[in-house]
Amino acid sequence: MRVAVTTFLLAMAVGIPAWGATEDESRWHDLRESLFGDRQIHEESGVVSLEAPYRAHDAALVPITFEAAFPQTNERYVKTITLIVDENPLPMAGQFHFTEASGWAAISTRIRVNAYTHVRAVAETNDGELHMAKRYVKASGGCSAPAGKDPEAALASLGKMKLRRSDPVLWGEPNSAQLLVSHPNHTGMQMDQVTRHYVLAYFVDSIEVRYGDLPVLAVESNFSLSENPAVRFHYVPDGPGELSVRVTDSDGAMFARAWSVPASVATAPVGEEAAPVNPVQ
Repeated sequence: MRVAVTTFLLAMAVGIPAWGATEDESRWHDLRESLFGDRQIHEESGVVSLEAPYRAHDAALVPITFEAAFPQTNERYVKTITLIVDENPLPMAGQFHFTEASGWAAISTRIRVNAYTHVRAVAETNDGELHMAKRYVKASGGCSAPAGKDPEAALASLGKMKLRRSDPVLWGEPNSAQLLVSHPNHTGMQMDQVTRHYVLAYFVDSIEVRYGDLPVLAVESNFSLSENPAVRFHYVPDGPGELSVRVTDSDGAMFARAWSVPASVATAPVGEEAAPVNPVQ
């Protein structure tokens, strides 16, 4: 699978025209039809917002935040937000599935950007409506940028996780947490600087978060998330419990970890601490 994905991506990299040189939306027309068919998409309706830098400092680490304009309730909530990077080799960077236990459909993460492009967040609400926010990002080369870690160090820490959570814990309210996963997220377009061979595609393809027995967040992703993926999300604890995470990658490996909530920072496992973070605003 990794060989096939790498071959496909290299072919795409050679053949992709420089559509991203301007704010042309011609590629989006094809993507829209393939992803959503003829469904109506409400643009800039205020249901979902998206923050991204107009000019990124590092195309392999572009910070991005998208969130719903209202909390998750029985009456109205966001089921899924699809993140699309028009000019990336795999434009659908990820799908983020939320539940009432999410409390708030809000994500902060870091992505790779391969060429000047529109980035889009398309939210589907529980009544089946689609709402989109978009931003134009000037960045290029993020999918072929060399890995930040040497291969041996990356393998040694593969699958290790850290959890940073807001403190104090607010029972029955949306709380912020950030998950960090150690994984190279190779794109298949990166060259090994020693062997001068392309590194096979190898990336996180799913993340599942639960609080106790309740599903909080499910992510379907690919290498468009940066090396060592970081995802900030929300969850609603109804009392002391356990926040558990399961991660799988494109090689079929599975990594799992759980943290007690509330957890003492002083007694948290080394390398898997629960340090305070500021909630997503």
